[in-house]
Amino acid sequence: MADFVYRTVMRDIKQKILDNKYDGMRLPDERSLAEHYQVSRSSMKRAMELLSQQGIVFKKRGSGTFINPLYLKNQSLFRYEGSNLGLTDSLKVPGKKQGIKLLDFNVIKAPSSIAQDLFLKENDFVYEFKRLRFLDQQPFLIETGYLPIKIVPELKPEHLQKSLFNYLEDSQNKVVTKAFLNITVEPSNDEDQSRLKLRANEPVGVMEGIFFLDDGTPFEVSTMRIHYQYMRFNTFVNLNK
Repeated sequence: MADFVYRTVMRDIKQKILDNKYDGMRLPDERSLAEHYQVSRSSMKRAMELLSQQGIVFKKRGSGTFINPLYLKNQSLFRYEGSNLGLTDSLKVPGKKQGIKLLDFNVIKAPSSIAQDLFLKENDFVYEFKRLRFLDQQPFLIETGYLPIKIVPELKPEHLQKSLFNYLEDSQNKVVTKAFLNITVEPSNDEDQSRLKLRANEPVGVMEGIFFLDDGTPFEVSTMRIHYQYMRFNTFVNLNK
């Protein structure tokens, strides 16, 4: 339960930061925040540590905790938090409504490369699905994914028309908390141009990822082909040793 507490607090503080609720780009001290959210100091400390690790806030010795101005200036489209890494929760575009259209859904024998990535046996089966994602009415992302049947044996097409990772958390109490992502740019292909409304000379961003459950089990292999206008991904580098 404590895990959900600090994540809830962290998300609320992030939203307040985006809404410019803190004067002078400075956050209240941890004690005041803990009292405000009615949580333990340890939960509050963990929430602040995660915000710092993501580069959203920084501590200035003797002065307090401040909001990173570059976070507000150059907000990423994909805000992976290290907790429930599904696109539905990670995509945050103010004023735009998300939508999902399921394009394909099959049960297949895992191809060798997919079986290797998901640590499956030769004869294991996986779900193969393709989804088109929208922001308002604009299609911006084609997602092709594979996940082991043994992890979600009762998955139905209607579950893929909403957040898959939220379904996993709500129905089976499993959370996807880690991911390995490879991010590149490629020339758009015929399907990209048709579904994402791209011209022949326009590129796409490509994110290939393996997502892991909190116990370390590989859960999904996916490829996301993204309209270049929506390809914004920030990261934070900490050089302290």
